[in-house]
Amino acid sequence: MDLPQKPTLQTKPVFSAKALVAGTLGSLCIAVGAPYGNMVIRGSYMSIDFSAAGALFLFFLLTGLFNALLTRFAAPVALGRCELIVAYIMMLTASAIPTMGLSEYWLTIITGAQYYATPENEWALLILPHLPEWIAPQDPEAIKWFYEGAPRTTGVPWAAWSGPLCYWAILIVALYLVMISSMVIMRRQWVERERLVYPLVQVPLAMVQSGGRGEALGPFFKNPIMWVGFALPVLVSSFNALHAYFNFIPAIQLVSSIPILRNTVSLIFRLSFPMIGFAYLINLDIAFSLWFFNTIAKLIRGGLGVLGVGSTEKLVYGAASEPILAHQGQGAMIVLVAFGLWVGREHLRDVLRKAFRGDNRIDDSGEMLSYRVAVLTWLSGIAVMTIWLWQSGLPLWAAFLTLMLAILIFVGLTRVVVEGGVAAAVGPMISPTVLVSAVGSSAIGPAGIVGLAYTFVWAADIRTFVMASCAHGLKLGEGLGPRLRPLFWYILLAIVVSIVGSVATILYLAYEYGGINLNPWFFGGGTRAPFDYITTKLSAPTEPNIDGWIHTFVGGGIMALLMWARQRLLWWPLHPIGYPIGAVWLMDQLWFSIAIAWLLKLLAMKYGGPGLFRRARPFFLGLIIGQFFIAGLWLIIDFFTGMTDNVVFWI
Repeated sequence: MDLPQKPTLQTKPVFSAKALVAGTLGSLCIAVGAPYGNMVIRGSYMSIDFSAAGALFLFFLLTGLFNALLTRFAAPVALGRCELIVAYIMMLTASAIPTMGLSEYWLTIITGAQYYATPENEWALLILPHLPEWIAPQDPEAIKWFYEGAPRTTGVPWAAWSGPLCYWAILIVALYLVMISSMVIMRRQWVERERLVYPLVQVPLAMVQSGGRGEALGPFFKNPIMWVGFALPVLVSSFNALHAYFNFIPAIQLVSSIPILRNTVSLIFRLSFPMIGFAYLINLDIAFSLWFFNTIAKLIRGGLGVLGVGSTEKLVYGAASEPILAHQGQGAMIVLVAFGLWVGREHLRDVLRKAFRGDNRIDDSGEMLSYRVAVLTWLSGIAVMTIWLWQSGLPLWAAFLTLMLAILIFVGLTRVVVEGGVAAAVGPMISPTVLVSAVGSSAIGPAGIVGLAYTFVWAADIRTFVMASCAHGLKLGEGLGPRLRPLFWYILLAIVVSIVGSVATILYLAYEYGGINLNPWFFGGGTRAPFDYITTKLSAPTEPNIDGWIHTFVGGGIMALLMWARQRLLWWPLHPIGYPIGAVWLMDQLWFSIAIAWLLKLLAMKYGGPGLFRRARPFFLGLIIGQFFIAGLWLIIDFFTGMTDNVVFWI
């Protein structure tokens, strides 16, 4: 079901100045526009999930409007197919940073303990004495103004921020280099040997399909079936957006719920047009397993609620509503990653042999980085991050374990997204809570627990991150020819532009309007969450959670059985990829849309065969891009009209 990845006749260079300019401008628009959109306009979220809605919105305008006009009236200036792909890879990478991926958590969490400390929560006694001076701004007025707004003519107090931001930049650069090198190492195994589907790249690939010689638009934009799918979310979302302006226009409800099992859980029926589109592109058994395992998780959660059985352990994010299922999901995630490494052991041996012995029989010339550079970058990045976390207060062993758990979760979630097409997902647990549950807070110590709170900047509510963007970018890179080494520098530039642009934007907006008047989650609940969590551990230190260990092994055992059945039993209907994330809260929101796509694809394959599936495919691609286009368009309209809180798209 992949579109052809080989480049068509391409007379334009791949890594050109035009591609660089287009990608940089797109990345800057995302870096500035995404924080402005969710903090000032407070409209649709365009860069908090793997779907990279903002990047697709800009790419739709670039390919379907601006580049089409250039092709018609100024052909030498127009971008070729490969140049467009390079520009999109940059925008895709930039999308993982400005909001939930890093920046809005980064700036708020590192100042949250000081601002929200009160006599009642005792953070000044429990947390602040263990806070390294270099990890956060130390000027009380600068922190207060960040949340409440600065006096007129004061501006951003850069002196208070420059030191902490520079120290944090060391960790963040190391983290992103580890993520990029990890995907370079795994690319050949996932793309060429296992041939994973990568549903999230199918829309941009369709948009850059070439038409006839000299034609401004490709077949994607000329397909009437695509435009029918495009029109559906456009009309529905426009009705809902206009309802915010004119209350006599009816809103179309896309979500409802039914309480079951004595109101212990609810079945949420949410219609997500993009998720229907993405789920149509994945294998039937994967789509079935995604909604099936979520349904089973809800029944288990409800059954435990009816029986009054559960865990009193406090977790954060993921499947935190039921720690038993969270631990089982984490065990499944560990097995998923371990099994993937085992399956790819021959490839990994080749990578290490090329990296350390320079084996000429192993060709890495087509990779974005040589295997030697990738492996050494990975090892160096891990060392730098471990030392950084150690200096932040964690014991050295805890720093290393936290980091390894985080990388495992990043790799596991990336695998789920590229194989399962889940455009909005989180892991069943996060690395700080896994570590505290496994060894107890007593073993980590007060300074270490405080240090763990600051890992929530990059390792907690991870609905998007650079590793997943890089994985999809390398899949898109298949069509760029054999020389991919310049792509690394283009991606690095997109990261720098996104970090600098988003940080500057957030600081400016916070000091101009006051953060607490902007986004209530990023400047409120999301900021307090890590400190609320660690306060319970500082007030009442815990020992290793034996129940957590047991359920982790149970989840790992179930995952191993599912994988064994998948490999050995031809009739087995369940794909194991759905089990690790089956209980997470986002799947409660998405299961219904995935089930609809599964049913529609099942009917298409049964009664029309592959031919009907292919003919209907543009309709589902239209659902995706139509929703992202109209969400971006209404953000622009709301910007000019001054409308706020007009959310037409969430997931």
